[in-house]
Amino acid sequence: MFRFASPEYWLLLLPVAVAAWRVYRSRSTGGLLFSATHRIPVGHQSWRVVVSRVLPGIVLAGLLLGVVAMSRPQTVLSTVQDKTHAVSIEMVTDVSGSMEALDMSIKTGTGTRMRTRLDAVKEVFAEFVERRPDDLVGLVTFGVYASTRAPLTSDHDALLHVLKGVEIPQQALDANGRVLNQEEVLTAIGDALATACARLENAPTKSRIIVLLSDGESNTGIIKPDQAAEVAKQMGVRIYTIGVGTAGRAPFNMGDIFGRETIGMADVVLDEKLLRGLAEGTGGQYYNVRDATGLEEAMEDINKLEKTEIQRNEYRQYNELFPWFLVPGLVLVLTGTTLNMHWTRRIL
Repeated sequence: MFRFASPEYWLLLLPVAVAAWRVYRSRSTGGLLFSATHRIPVGHQSWRVVVSRVLPGIVLAGLLLGVVAMSRPQTVLSTVQDKTHAVSIEMVTDVSGSMEALDMSIKTGTGTRMRTRLDAVKEVFAEFVERRPDDLVGLVTFGVYASTRAPLTSDHDALLHVLKGVEIPQQALDANGRVLNQEEVLTAIGDALATACARLENAPTKSRIIVLLSDGESNTGIIKPDQAAEVAKQMGVRIYTIGVGTAGRAPFNMGDIFGRETIGMADVVLDEKLLRGLAEGTGGQYYNVRDATGLEEAMEDINKLEKTEIQRNEYRQYNELFPWFLVPGLVLVLTGTTLNMHWTRRIL
């Protein structure tokens, strides 16, 4: 199968056509009426005149080949069509300051591996995605505002690359564990759910779900969580909510009065009533996880979902043909321009 990978570059033919019109229009010559034309001696055009007429066409032909090369002509050597069962999943992850709590750390034989709540979520999320190769998965993060990090995609390598770059905005704590920059601990759960619903609106699968991971309460944003949940219910989208960590006091990395890094305790709030209501109102389920094991179990439960059969085309290998047009095009443009400037003292 032959195709152009970037057909939008064909629009460059318009300026090439305009250039050709201007070049040959400017070369039209005037004449005089002369009745006795048989008395005019027949002359022969010099080779410079002939060359001056041919060279602009050579340059324009080179530009045409360049446009063809930029549109990337290619042949598809192999295509696979198959059917697969898939679910469209929007992962909505909290990145507010409270996600830096260290209560998801892991005890090992050599000690404790310190790990924030976000670290735990990212690790389990990556394992969850790797176990579901056929699903369409997107990523929305939220703190004081919601942001789409990755659209629904089956390219899970690209998704996991984006996931690695998700970080928590820096927050400042005093010696007593109080947050100094309060705007960094705000969570816009309603805005995040509304963003996820918008990304799922045109999903090709019948089963569409949102997995909301949060360790806080909704305390900012334009859209209220119950309004976003109502939109999800009307769309037939189920919301699974996961409350991450404990409520009350949780350990954080912070500095002491001497600037040394230490671990202190700070207050955290988990609105389980809100998270449970969002899930139950849309036919989903609420999970409260206080350690990494509980988070893995919650994600494993979500694996047991209704799937939709979709047809998928996979293009395995391409043969790029643009060098066959690019090299001759460059040769024609350089040759035509150089000779034209040498013999006629002009570019075209």
